[in-house]
Parts: sequence; C-alpha cells; structure tokens
Amino acid sequence: MRRSQFSRFSLTAAALGALAITAFIAAPSRAAEDAVIIPAPTTDAQASDGIQTVVIAGGCFWGVQGVFQHTAGVVSAVSGYAGGGKSTADYEMVSTGTTGHAESVQIKYDPSKVSYGKILQIFFSVVHDPTQLNRQGPDSGTQYRSAIFTTSDEQKKVTDAYIAQLNAAKVYKKPIVTKVGPLEGFYPAEAYHQDYLTLHPTQPYIAYNDIPKVENLKRIFAANYIEKPTLVSGTKLTN
Repeated sequence: MRRSQFSRFSLTAAALGALAITAFIAAPSRAAEDAVIIPAPTTDAQASDGIQTVVIAGGCFWGVQGVFQHTAGVVSAVSGYAGGGKSTADYEMVSTGTTGHAESVQIKYDPSKVSYGKILQIFFSVVHDPTQLNRQGPDSGTQYRSAIFTTSDEQKKVTDAYIAQLNAAKVYKKPIVTKVGPLEGFYPAEAYHQDYLTLHPTQPYIAYNDIPKVENLKRIFAANYIEKPTLVSGTKLTN
C-alpha cells in the first residue's frame, strides 16, 4: 500500500483541498522523480501498417496514463493490471503486492505518427525513474515496478537494445531495472481510475507527482505533445 503524505486515498476532502493548494505553491514544476534528457534509440521498430499495442508499467498508473494521453499518435491509453491472473486483477488485491500484477497502461499507437522507439524514449525520460526497484516516488511494492510487456519479438529486441544503449551511455546514476517480457494478459482497471489525471488535476498526489510529468513531456518532447488528451471516457473497457 501507499506510504506517503500525498497518499492517494487516505485524506479527507478538506485535507485534500488544502494540500492541493500547498502542492501547487510549493512544487509547481517538480515531480517525485525529475525528468532525464536521454538520446533516442539507435534501433527502432520498422514502420508498419495498423495500430500497435504495448503495455508498460512505471509506478502509479494515473501519471503514466496521463502522459501518454497527451502524446501525439497514441490512440488509446488505458490504466489496468498486467503480470498476474484475471482473478486477481482488482485494485484492492493488486495493492497488497502479492498478485504478481503491476499497475500498468495499455498503449495503442499509430506507428505512422509515433514510433515504438519514441514511446520508449518518453517512458524512460519523463514517465518514471527506471533505476528504482519496486517503487516510484512515494509508492513502494512490486505493483509499482518498472516493466514493459511486449506484444511482438521486434518490440522485445528494440526494448532490450535501448536499455543496453542507455546503460552503456550511463545516462542514469544507476543501472536500469526495468523488466521486459511478453504480455500474457492485460486487464483494465476500475472505471474510477481511468482519466484520473484529467479529472482530478488538483488532487495533491496528482498535482505533486503527475502534473509535472505532463509538463516535462510538453517541454522536452514538444513535437510529440498534444494539448487535448485522448481520454478513455465513453469507451467500453474489456478484458
């Protein structure tokens, strides 16, 4: 479970409002982990027709989803669970850290508008700190691990090559701990988790940890940023 003064659900409504104001005043442009400017992958996936899918995990899915909903070429970003079974794909169960699941985001993207390599570059740069083991910012546990669940052999090869490239260049102070493996199943999270960043921008956890990630996307990847997010609202979620 979350251990933080900016815990996601443990605060009263009055406290949330007060902390939201404090968060914006005290840290208007600071995320739990600062963005890192990194080189693009030297090897990228071949351009292909049709929408492609990858599932990524990098801490709380609210912020991960929020960033990719503001990324041009992403046609869908859905918060959910990956790494465990269907019967345990439930927020309360996943929060115990015993299900094998990670809070994840299923990204469907148009490779004619954004490459797989660019998805990875954004993920490793502004979404999270890939050198933290089983935690991100204020959240700890295996459900917050850094992971990429690939849907093709090519994605796996490009991802492994990029991690090797970044480690060799020593762009981080510590080695990358992101786990890479084939996707075995993705299960959409409960409706109240979807579009959370857009719907609750002043919630203290969002204001402090996640809004700065979207700001960093706009600053560092201006060519890939879109102002209007691509939301899940109105879309039927299926396992």
